Amino acid sequence: MENLQNPWRGKGLSEAVLSGAPAPSVDAAAPLGLLKQCPAAAQTPVIRIEGLGAQVWAKDERQRMNLGSFKALGAAYVIAHRAANSGADDLTKALQGQTFVTASAGNHGLSVAAGARAFGAKSAVYLAETVPESFAVRLRDKGAIVVRAGSDYQGSMDAAMQAAEDNGWTLLSDTSWPGYFDIPHRLMEGYLAMAAEAAEQIPDVPTHIFLQAGVGGLAGAGAAYFRKVWGDAPKIIVVEPEFAPALQVSIREGKCVNTEGPVSDMGRLDCKEPSLIALKGLARDADEFVTITEEEAFAVLPVLAEQGAATTTSGGAGLAAVMAMELGAEARVLCVISEEA
Repeated sequence: MENLQNPWRGKGLSEAVLSGAPAPSVDAAAPLGLLKQCPAAAQTPVIRIEGLGAQVWAKDERQRMNLGSFKALGAAYVIAHRAANSGADDLTKALQGQTFVTASAGNHGLSVAAGARAFGAKSAVYLAETVPESFAVRLRDKGAIVVRAGSDYQGSMDAAMQAAEDNGWTLLSDTSWPGYFDIPHRLMEGYLAMAAEAAEQIPDVPTHIFLQAGVGGLAGAGAAYFRKVWGDAPKIIVVEPEFAPALQVSIREGKCVNTEGPVSDMGRLDCKEPSLIALKGLARDADEFVTITEEEAFAVLPVLAEQGAATTTSGGAGLAAVMAMELGAEARVLCVISEEA
């Protein structure tokens, strides 16, 4: 494990290196309001996790809207918001004729596919060669066109961007870059529903919050909301794979940095470039950035499985960091189990 204390805490990075990126939204009322209209929506639980030394609670996103991860709150929320603002009387047909395209390691694509189908649109999801075929099958079951492109996530993203340009489709990415902010900002707003639920469900203000990060959407949204609710009380720790330390390196260098490294088993976190929106928020809100090894990621899985909380190395990365840090019995910790096994 490598730990970096955030030198930008409370002030954030210079606007000169953020290319006009907005800060993450803290308006949880917006996604919560739309969720009330969705028959598949329901709160996910906060569960107690034993055996990690500290007092640990985990927001369990494995059954979110029957899609298997917190990503259900992101892209589908963007599409629902667009449908609700279309003026259509029948929302199930509000977006007919539109196609949403994205690159994904699986869960984000499922959210795009489910959201598009719900409101009459089509979806196309580009997958890298490393994404398991099981995700491709699930995406097709949701009505998505699945295209294999590239040896890694960036390769599939490049192909999705080209398809959007060639076909006049709407690119719906869960990351942000210069000039592409509106959709990912709305998408991160959707994740606030999870944060708002957790803040009400946990029995006491946590002393530590561990948030795993790929491009940083979950971590950026969660950290911004938890600061709004609890101020400086919790220490917020961002957790990344050692093979994909995009946020940690960017914080160390004070600018957005593209990183390189081997492929991590933490596939949903194996992102080599951070979202600018997330980087802006986390530079201000997070206290520490840690990277965990592949071995540390795997070590926590049996502990979770024995308690009926089976997940993947990506889904349990925050809990893996808790286990590795040995905080002590007095610590009150909030984590997120972000996806099903």
